[in-house]
Amino acid sequence: MHKQKLQNTIISTKRLFLKRFSTEDALPFYTMNLDKEVMQFTGDAPFKSVEEAKAFIENYDHYQKYEYGRWSVFLKDSEEYIGFCGLKFSEEKNEVDIGFRFIKKHWNKGYATESALGCFEYAQEHGIKKIVARAHQDNTASVKVIQKLGMTFSHFFEEHKEKWIQYQIHFD
Repeated sequence: MHKQKLQNTIISTKRLFLKRFSTEDALPFYTMNLDKEVMQFTGDAPFKSVEEAKAFIENYDHYQKYEYGRWSVFLKDSEEYIGFCGLKFSEEKNEVDIGFRFIKKHWNKGYATESALGCFEYAQEHGIKKIVARAHQDNTASVKVIQKLGMTFSHFFEEHKEKWIQYQIHFD
């Protein structure tokens, strides 16, 4: 394993390591977001180019503001980029959410659950007491992951004429 990637690791799990976004991640991040199935329930538009993905990464300020954010996820055994997972603070809602997105060929392997549990551990170590998760009501795969994480149903809501579900978890 490259020492550079090890040095930048924020969270390490059994099979994965999570690190801050890097411009080196721009191409796989861009490519992942081109997949209509990956993007179907996100509410986000895909990047228009690799340069736009790179600019997003360069301007991502969550780490400086909050000491956490979404993190790139890599397989430990091959160092392959497989997506992202992490925490996001919403000033507007005054809450921290967990979010994840993975390249389709890495779906259904437990990576979302494993990386999110690593993020929960990080959150607890950093004094975060509550985390929410939101999913489109038709995104059964994400809802399943959220439930596996031990999160409990909070409420339904509507955004852009779409129905969403919110879950939450509290840490002591």
